[in-house]
Amino acid sequence: MAAIENLRRDGGGGHVFGPNGLRLSGEEEEEEDSHEVLLSVLVQHGQLGLCFYDGKDSSLHYMVDTPDNHELHLLARVIQEVCPHVILTSAKQERCMTHFLQQLGSNPDYKPEVVTYPYVDFGLEVGKQRLLAAHLPFLPASISEKDKMSYLSSCISFDSPLMLRAVGALLKCLDRRRVGVELEDSSVGVPVLQFHAYTLRGVVCIDQDTYSVLQIFKSELHPSVYKLHSGEKEGLSLYGILNRCRCKFGSKLLRQWFLRPTLDLAVLQRRQEVIRFFTSPRNSDSLNTLQSSLRNIRNIPTLLHRMSLSHTKVTDWQSLYKTVYSAVCIRDTVRHLPQSIQLFRDISEGFSDDLHYIASLISRIVDFETSIAERRFTIKPNVDPAIDEKKRRMMGLSDFLTDVARKELEHLDARIPSCCVIYIPLIGFLLSVPRLPSMVEKEDFEIEGLDFMFLSEDRLHYRSQRTKELDDLLGDLHCDIRDMETAVMTQLQNAILERSASLYKILDLTAELDCLMAMSSASQEYGYTTPKLASHRKISITQGRHPLLELCSPVFVANSFQSSEMQGRVKVITGPNSSGKSIYLKQVGLIVFMALIGSDVPAKEAEIGVVDGIFTRMQSRESVSVGLSTFMIDLNQMAQALNSSTGNSLILIDEFGKGTNTVDGLSLLAASISHWLIKAPADVPHVLLATNFHSLLQLGLLPSSGLLSLLEGICQSSYAANIATLAGRPIKRIDKASSDEQANRCRSLVEKFLSLDLEDKDLDLQRFMKEDLLPSSGELLNHS
Repeated sequence: MAAIENLRRDGGGGHVFGPNGLRLSGEEEEEEDSHEVLLSVLVQHGQLGLCFYDGKDSSLHYMVDTPDNHELHLLARVIQEVCPHVILTSAKQERCMTHFLQQLGSNPDYKPEVVTYPYVDFGLEVGKQRLLAAHLPFLPASISEKDKMSYLSSCISFDSPLMLRAVGALLKCLDRRRVGVELEDSSVGVPVLQFHAYTLRGVVCIDQDTYSVLQIFKSELHPSVYKLHSGEKEGLSLYGILNRCRCKFGSKLLRQWFLRPTLDLAVLQRRQEVIRFFTSPRNSDSLNTLQSSLRNIRNIPTLLHRMSLSHTKVTDWQSLYKTVYSAVCIRDTVRHLPQSIQLFRDISEGFSDDLHYIASLISRIVDFETSIAERRFTIKPNVDPAIDEKKRRMMGLSDFLTDVARKELEHLDARIPSCCVIYIPLIGFLLSVPRLPSMVEKEDFEIEGLDFMFLSEDRLHYRSQRTKELDDLLGDLHCDIRDMETAVMTQLQNAILERSASLYKILDLTAELDCLMAMSSASQEYGYTTPKLASHRKISITQGRHPLLELCSPVFVANSFQSSEMQGRVKVITGPNSSGKSIYLKQVGLIVFMALIGSDVPAKEAEIGVVDGIFTRMQSRESVSVGLSTFMIDLNQMAQALNSSTGNSLILIDEFGKGTNTVDGLSLLAASISHWLIKAPADVPHVLLATNFHSLLQLGLLPSSGLLSLLEGICQSSYAANIATLAGRPIKRIDKASSDEQANRCRSLVEKFLSLDLEDKDLDLQRFMKEDLLPSSGELLNHS
């Protein structure tokens, strides 16, 4: 298998670090900087897929598809760490990517070459075909396409479509530029010598299979028929029980924390101190007050974007006012909480007086009641005297126009019983009279001294000399008022946009606060405890519980787990079917994961050391994208754990080797575990193995090592028949007495057959078959 490892770089100062973390200097650094790095990236619908080629060792590095925010902060971190010379992306790109590249180009200290390829070059099938056609010198030239695909599936994730599309475009770019083979014959392809999984520095490596098998996320179809095509809902999962966020941005941030668990102890301790504060019953009033304010936090980036385009709706102004007003309430509440907690201090200082200014400005200017009624932006009285004057004239028009209509009626034909003067925005003042029965044709509408305008609902509308004078005297009042109020709105928008930095800070800090209060609520309800985080390599869990199963089962037995730095890091568990081996493995994985996102954990006590990755080989799955067998996928999962794990990883293996014959499966399992046991203790990960291959221990297939730990006693039976009975499929027991009886019958039949006179074929043989053999066979079948 190709080696799969993480590349670590220091993007800040531009220095290159070797695999051991030592900074390279002098000639070594110059040699490192001479190679070319090409990054290919694709962003779609909030997902980021990327890969890059390092010319130093002809290696291709890939990152599985990962969510990123609108500002593409994750992509910025990748570029900071990798420092690519060339950035390749699609010519058809989302607005956020265009804006990101523009900002990148304005940086005077770092200006990579940006290359765009047509969107068709980023096709999924095109990417797979280019990967199959790539020049891989370490593979035999005679390898079939099927075998090559099987091999590649063990090196690179085919479950990340954006990344695969980026790989296809990158391979095309490499061939066009002849990277590293500029002087070679054109028939020589650019070599790919290694595949490496890329993980950001400080982020715990967890693959999609692990998220699935541990039920960290679980999507289900929405039960409403109206939402079947619009999306999914979260099922019973760890994210589902911890997500008690009050605003959408809190839920979104919490999902990002789940997708990027961190090794940064400072970040984790920052989260823990807030959770610890809110889990205290005496702080429940503060928790409730803050959560009620968080409900009003709205989508600030969208609101500000509409403002910049002057597309603001009345509802947007309402949302912005509620958001800013609630943010001020949150700040005032937090300022009365202990400022020794870093997040509280950040909110107290970060929520500036600009927020109060914005809230008071909106409250003083916007007339929400009238705006909702008229479905447009209107302002309150005493904001602009000129607008107030025009509005007063508009309000007094009714009586004034009645007087004008009375004077107009005196000069009209006596057949016209009544008339009125009306005002229509954009048209002006008009004289409206009822349609007489004699007015049939258009020629009949003509009235001397009046200009006919239009017919509407059996009323004729005219422009008279007086209405023209009104237009000149009063003008288009309605449009004037709208234009003037629009100008006020523009001024208000500009004042708010000038202070947009304060609004964006609201979003980041309230989302963090929302996440931590959500996790503290879950911790309080489910009886979790704060784990101790340390920089050593130990994991210690006392009376741990499975966070999901304990909610579904009336009885749950807590279990402990210990794994030290030098002893017992590889644990083998045997036990009957349905005894809880798989649950125990998942329980350990979930508790470690929860600690790595800063959450409290379901245990009496827990101490979690450095864990840089969680790998699992527990759940077999089908793959339609690659066409691999279930057993091949199991092997790929095990290969991922073998190749990507370090001495700080946690590996959970459940019944590996069952997908093939016993000898091969047992051999593969023994070889995999031995691979870790023969390493130096510092390089051995935490391994938890559950198996029914008792021969693994009975035949001594594992090397003797202090790193290997067996839970006391080896189960000699799987108790499969008992489990089948519990599942409603009883297996009939054959006791010893009936077995002896069958043996005696068989012996008697054989003796009778041997005593037959075969010369008398018609008599003895027929009688034997009819009277002895057939009845006895039936009885034997019934017993069996």
